[in-house]
Amino acid sequence: MSVAAGSFLIFAASQVGTPGPANMVLLGTGARYGFRAALPFVAGVIAGKQLIIWPVGFGLMQLADQAPIVFATLKYASAAYICWLAWKVANLRLAPGQAEQAAPGFLPGLIVHPLNPKAWAMIVAGFTGFVAPGSSPFWSTLTIALCLLSCQVILHPIWTFAGDRIAHSVAGRPAEKYLMWTLAVLTVASVLFVLFGGGAHI
Repeated sequence: MSVAAGSFLIFAASQVGTPGPANMVLLGTGARYGFRAALPFVAGVIAGKQLIIWPVGFGLMQLADQAPIVFATLKYASAAYICWLAWKVANLRLAPGQAEQAAPGFLPGLIVHPLNPKAWAMIVAGFTGFVAPGSSPFWSTLTIALCLLSCQVILHPIWTFAGDRIAHSVAGRPAEKYLMWTLAVLTVASVLFVLFGGGAHI
């Protein structure tokens, strides 16, 4: 087999299921708008990872070797965007299902992973660590894509639902402010870890 699918699926589940910028955003979105209202956003986040997987599978990283400054700029611009989202989360006050603004939809969710350094690092690690040299680009990319999609379909809604449940417990209480700031700090910390500790090679 060109891809060690079983091993990669375990790796993918561990990466998709653990705290990171996207999961913190999903947690915050579920907390602010409620689980059902956040589902279009969740769908966008899930689909957005495919916008990374397929270009990487068909040689995007070769371009990165030829134009490293472009990808370095993208990496830090993406990190800045995630930190901006964290700032918004820190200043939100919870009202699950009663927010004045409509929940973000599919399109805002679509850009979360393309601007998420952890997603890039995870996908590049998948291709470099679990795909045999000389494999068919199409079939290896399809395998990586389906493994990640299956993990996201299960785990991303769980993070969103957790945010919804947490919000019902703390909304309007003194703990609310501290919860939102904690989520924001965890989001920023996850970005910094990927950039400087986890090796986001984009």
